Amino acid sequence: MNLRRRGKGHQELHAGALNDILFILLFFFLIVSTLANPNVIKLSQPKAKSDTKAKQTVIVNIKPSGEYIINGKQITIEEMKAFMEPYVQKDSTQATIAINADKTVPLENVVAVMRVARDLGARSTLLVDTKLK
Repeated sequence: MNLRRRGKGHQELHAGALNDILFILLFFFLIVSTLANPNVIKLSQPKAKSDTKAKQTVIVNIKPSGEYIINGKQITIEEMKAFMEPYVQKDSTQATIAINADKTVPLENVVAVMRVARDLGARSTLLVDTKLK
């Protein structure tokens, strides 16, 4: 009686076709995921015929040393409300005070000008540099 087992061959799996099938499935799911995007909503966006920038009634320049300059005249924060009031009264419905400040100016100085604008009933905007360094 021969109890030895016969030497069977090793079973192999050919992976060449498996790579092709996985590539095709990956390609299929990439295409389907871009086509079936549920977050796409088509909207008609408004168009403007003219420039929509707000007209600045008064421009306040703030120097890093804390000086306030309006129309080439240096003033203090206490004098600012009385100085800007005639400009704001001319265009009371759309009055806008633009603040031009260096990035080293303390935030308290900018907020002080915004408070004056609020007290006068005008909007305040901050002018920024479009160049990023």
